[in-house]
Amino acid sequence: MTAALLRRIAELAFVAFGVSVLTFLMIHLIPGDAAQLMLGAADAAPEKVTALRVRLGLDQPLIVQYALWIGHALTGDLGNSIWTGRPVLDEIAGRVGVTLELTLLGTGAAIVIAIPTGCLMATLRSSAADYTVRVLSIAGVTIPSFWLGTMLIFGTSALFPGAQVVGYVPFATDPAANLQRMILPVTALALPAVAALSRVIRAAMLESLTQDYVRTARAKGVSEARVIFSHALRNALIPFVTAVGIILGYQFGGSVVVEQVFALPGLGRLVVGAIAERNYPLIQAAILLATVVFVIVNFLVDVLYLVIDPRARG
Repeated sequence: MTAALLRRIAELAFVAFGVSVLTFLMIHLIPGDAAQLMLGAADAAPEKVTALRVRLGLDQPLIVQYALWIGHALTGDLGNSIWTGRPVLDEIAGRVGVTLELTLLGTGAAIVIAIPTGCLMATLRSSAADYTVRVLSIAGVTIPSFWLGTMLIFGTSALFPGAQVVGYVPFATDPAANLQRMILPVTALALPAVAALSRVIRAAMLESLTQDYVRTARAKGVSEARVIFSHALRNALIPFVTAVGIILGYQFGGSVVVEQVFALPGLGRLVVGAIAERNYPLIQAAILLATVVFVIVNFLVDVLYLVIDPRARG
């Protein structure tokens, strides 16, 4: 277990290093002078461009710039916003809570719905109900979140004209209003994940139900519900946990679109605004945060996988 955990930590460090390099190079691969682009005016005074390049360290060799940037990042300093002058971590900290709430609620709802749905599809294999749910799951995977969110807003507004369907109320201010405003965005974010995760559960359950231990349990007179949920589902959760880790990372990134549709003041809207304003330090920090979260989530999933399945420790 210890050796396997150390291997995972080494892989995490390597991936995190690669992510930091790609995030850093992203800005420098943009055509043109980054300082000129940040100022946003083709005729910006040369002295202003020079001052900004010096301020951002863009006058240094690339390897020196990366060393300085990653050194500061490791100490929690990812630079200051170009337009507000505040540390970008402070800008992100004020918005990331909304994104985390949306991501966790969306993923949690997807898990709660996907497990029984996948079990139902497996136990009713080749039936009309199975085909119906499979078709719906395929549709759920292919429907874009922004379209689904827009349709939810239109539908809810038509059925309940007085309902508040956009905007955000902090949970600490009014828990009931917060949950009411989050129902539609969570639904838009969760349904595609439900479609994907239910198919994972179905495939894993179909394999588990053909194993010898399931046949033995049935031969001993164990109830069908216990066979499904205590024996087959327990083993089917191994690939499901891996899929959840991947889905959680994509949910964190996919919340950008949902936040725009429902006017939620989260990290996604912050990044979109930073792109429009050419606020590159903020863009870099937000992308680095999102990718590091994705890497850490998958590392935790790997650790959980080792706990669940001892065979993976070899």
